[in-house]
Amino acid sequence: MESTFQAVLQQLAVWWQAAFGTVAGTVGSATAHLDMTSLLALAAALGWASGLHLYLVVFVVGLSGALGLWALPGGLEVLQHPAVLVVSGALLFVEFFADKIPGLDSLWDLLNSVLRVPAGAALAAGVFGADSGTMALVAALLGGTLAASSQVAKTTTRAAINTSPEPFSNVMASLVEDGLVLGALWLSTHHPLIFAAVLTVVVILAAWLTWVLLSFLRAAWARLSRLFSGSEKVA
Repeated sequence: MESTFQAVLQQLAVWWQAAFGTVAGTVGSATAHLDMTSLLALAAALGWASGLHLYLVVFVVGLSGALGLWALPGGLEVLQHPAVLVVSGALLFVEFFADKIPGLDSLWDLLNSVLRVPAGAALAAGVFGADSGTMALVAALLGGTLAASSQVAKTTTRAAINTSPEPFSNVMASLVEDGLVLGALWLSTHHPLIFAAVLTVVVILAAWLTWVLLSFLRAAWARLSRLFSGSEKVA
């Protein structure tokens, strides 16, 4: 089965390169010769994006490596293994729908919260691999911290969105997060310094938004508590 899956990937790679050869060459060259700044940017992108959509990160990076679109660092080559692609692809399929259903998206976040931070740290460390223990540790701390920050911001935002019964805001939020993940991966490999500046602003804004939303959720919870306790009448 593995050899069949690899054959399919090879055929897809041939088709992709024939249709988008110039684009594929550009992406491949962008990751084939990464300097320290680029490696740190990629580690930060993997960590931060993992806090939003871990399975999308694993699948996209692994598939890009399998198709020859990205020259993955040695520590990340395992992501392009057929077994990893099958599992991450299946989980991504489930997450794509679960992440867009009100209530279920928060439950999905809760179930995956224990995975996203350590996975973000592991992916960031994998950028440097075992040959650079110090930098791998630095990347792991960076990736884990960024994964935690984006995970908290995502969970808080979804909890606030779920105070509204309509489902459209959940779908929109999920699609925006998908776009942010893909954009972060692309920007980190093509323009690492710009990515670093953008990420700094995003993290600061996310921290501010999380604080505001937490205040909103506390107020909403207090009002619900008063309603259910009968101390406040519904107008």
